[in-house]
Amino acid sequence: MKNKSASFIAQAGIVAALYVVLTLLSNAFGLASGVIQVRISEALCILPCFIASAVPGLFIGCFLSNILAGGVIWDVIFGSIATLLGAIGTRLLKKHRYLASLPPIIANMLIVPFVLRYAYHIEGAIWYFMLTVGAGELISCGILGQALYTAVKNTGIFKEEVKE
Repeated sequence: MKNKSASFIAQAGIVAALYVVLTLLSNAFGLASGVIQVRISEALCILPCFIASAVPGLFIGCFLSNILAGGVIWDVIFGSIATLLGAIGTRLLKKHRYLASLPPIIANMLIVPFVLRYAYHIEGAIWYFMLTVGAGELISCGILGQALYTAVKNTGIFKEEVKE
């Protein structure tokens, strides 16, 4: 049992580290935050389909990324919660490949616009922020996430693999 726990923690740590690195890479190109954001790291939100350890890994990775990117406290808290909720939803929908991308898209689309408006005081309508954040999440989670799903499934790198 100890080996399984160590493996879970190691996998979660690797997912968190990948999330941080990919977010900082996105941030270098001005894509990780703001009204229009396409975090490459959000593609990793598909990983709960394969491993449960991705759920805490994504949460911790997002939390650290938001701190390192200079996010305000409300962004660190609520942005990370949005990613956690999305990861949990993806895990629950792990047997439904295409539906599994929806929870992180929806969670971020519903939470992040309020962070932009009230934590960062960005002028604009919440519905507009929902559209822009949703579009970015559709690109990251929907398109890039599905490409990652295919790559992971084809390599079979996780033992806890989903059967379609």
